[in-house]
Amino acid sequence: MEGVGKVHIENFNYFYLVAKFKSISRVAKSQHISQSALSQQLQKFEASIGVSLLERSNKGVTMTRMGEVVMKYSENIIKTYEKMLQEINAVREDLSIVKIEASHAIADYSLPCTLYKIKEQYSYHRYELIGGSSPSIVDDVLNNICDVGFVYEDPNLDDLVSEKLGVNTMVLISNYQDPMPSRISIADLFQYPLITLNDKYEIKRILKKNFQPLGYPYENLRILFETDSIEALKSSVARGHGLSFVPYIAVKEELYRKKFKIIEIEGINIAQTVYLISKKGNRQNSSVDEFIDAFRKMGSNSFC
Repeated sequence: MEGVGKVHIENFNYFYLVAKFKSISRVAKSQHISQSALSQQLQKFEASIGVSLLERSNKGVTMTRMGEVVMKYSENIIKTYEKMLQEINAVREDLSIVKIEASHAIADYSLPCTLYKIKEQYSYHRYELIGGSSPSIVDDVLNNICDVGFVYEDPNLDDLVSEKLGVNTMVLISNYQDPMPSRISIADLFQYPLITLNDKYEIKRILKKNFQPLGYPYENLRILFETDSIEALKSSVARGHGLSFVPYIAVKEELYRKKFKIIEIEGINIAQTVYLISKKGNRQNSSVDEFIDAFRKMGSNSFC
């Protein structure tokens, strides 16, 4: 429109407040701006609109007829602008969320400090991390329930991108003071009482896979009880109640402090390859791409 120049949203706000409170000095104080600077902003606003909006006097300011017209629209313009910013922030926040599911031991012990390292690089990332079993994680990635998964074994599915990250070793531990030998045969293993993790941690499936081909059924192990808590399991082993298979990442601190010791089994090394999985052609979230790229660059040091 002829005579109307570029208008900044803050000028609408200044005009709206001055017209509402009928005082330039009062608004200047509330907005932490000098009175002269505010007066200049109002004059620029009037110049950009091309009409006089305020009449100034010793008693304060009043609106002209043109000012009343502008006042009628100013509040809506300001509210619409603020709503736009809110929606932009909502979209920005949504696009910064990386939804992650990982096998329980990885979620509990490996990923927290790794996420901290990546967040140092990408401060605007937000992470939602939950634990699960490998099969359920694969389904959730396929169904877009999560963006990234960390699983044992490659799913080998056409719809997924699988990237090998490293190895999660399972170790047999005992109380450090236990007099039992530090190396036993697999036959000897079946003579010792064991405390095991339930299916939540996939230990049973992993042990079956390693023992049964050698002719040692998992069902023949002397299992005292199962638990879904690694911390409860570690507490029982620390009290000398039995041995246990646990992910190395869950006990490396206790091994260093000589609370536990590793019992080697002759001829057996139980290690699970960890894969990062994501769905092909489904990454509209730039934060997910940045997250995955960070893991690639960290390579074998991805996990703490």
